[in-house]
Amino acid sequence: MGSCSLVTSEMKRNLLYSMSVSKFLQLIKKIEDVHGGICKDIEDSYLSPEACNIWFNKEVDRKIPFQEKHVLQQGSILGNLEKIGALMKCNKNVEEKDHKNVSAVVEFGAGRGYLTQMLADCYGIEKVYLVERKSYKLKADRSLRQKENLVLERMRIDIEDFNLNAVESLHGVPYVAVGKHLCGPATDLSLRCCLSRQDGESPVLKGLAIATCCHHLCQWKSYINKEYILSLGISKDEFHIISSFTSWAVDDDHGSNLPGVDDIDLLVSNAKEEGEGEVRDDSLSSMEEVVKKMKPMERAVLGFKCKQIIDAGRMKWVKKHGLDSKLVKYIPASISPENTLLVAG
Repeated sequence: MGSCSLVTSEMKRNLLYSMSVSKFLQLIKKIEDVHGGICKDIEDSYLSPEACNIWFNKEVDRKIPFQEKHVLQQGSILGNLEKIGALMKCNKNVEEKDHKNVSAVVEFGAGRGYLTQMLADCYGIEKVYLVERKSYKLKADRSLRQKENLVLERMRIDIEDFNLNAVESLHGVPYVAVGKHLCGPATDLSLRCCLSRQDGESPVLKGLAIATCCHHLCQWKSYINKEYILSLGISKDEFHIISSFTSWAVDDDHGSNLPGVDDIDLLVSNAKEEGEGEVRDDSLSSMEEVVKKMKPMERAVLGFKCKQIIDAGRMKWVKKHGLDSKLVKYIPASISPENTLLVAG
């Protein structure tokens, strides 16, 4: 994304502080009204699929470093794809391949490729495409290349510039798209890459699972469903303010800004009972005063609501493009407060 069009965190804060208090209160009211209609549709789906037992039980020879919480996250992402029928457990006793089974994976923002490593180990994927603009050490690539009959391509490219249709070995191939490190606009760019330019030779998208994060980095320019946001009566500038609010929910290390909170829904309901999360004091003269007077729980609740609104627009866009899509909480917030998964198939 060109830096000249980037709306920085400082620019977003300036938009907030230049608002009148009454406009701010109107925006809060919109956020509360919209969130009330979407939050009940986000179900818990913490899965530990049997197919991944060799990882959960440490039965695979893993020379790559890992953290147990990442194994739980990766397993649940794949379990949610299996749940919607986009993945099938690999049956080593069957010689003949099921033609309906997915044979390829495209991992966006692949990093070291550990999510795909688990997918290849547990679901018999034969073609692996890792899309990542940065260079990494300690990658899973060496382990993946040792797998018999597995084809691996690592593409060092920005997702914005990546054209799936140009990958000849993927033409007409059924695949799943996954992403666990897609910060801010990278989620929108990945969705557009998968669903916007399809023709007869396009790869066949059978399912996708993207764990969304870093909503404070979202940009109007790349956001996938501007139509939805505008239909809510939220302007471009207000969208950037909403994205800045999300930083109040999660700290720089992807931890909750409210230590010890396991359930965000419980947080929201507690805030309502205590009368928090509803900024109503229009006697304050400036936005700086308003923000300073907000309690930590108020700010965190507002941040989580804004994250879910941004993700709801993405989910609706995917649905409009013909996939059955939903948002789920794929791990407990105690493992990571960045626990929303957009899954579709």
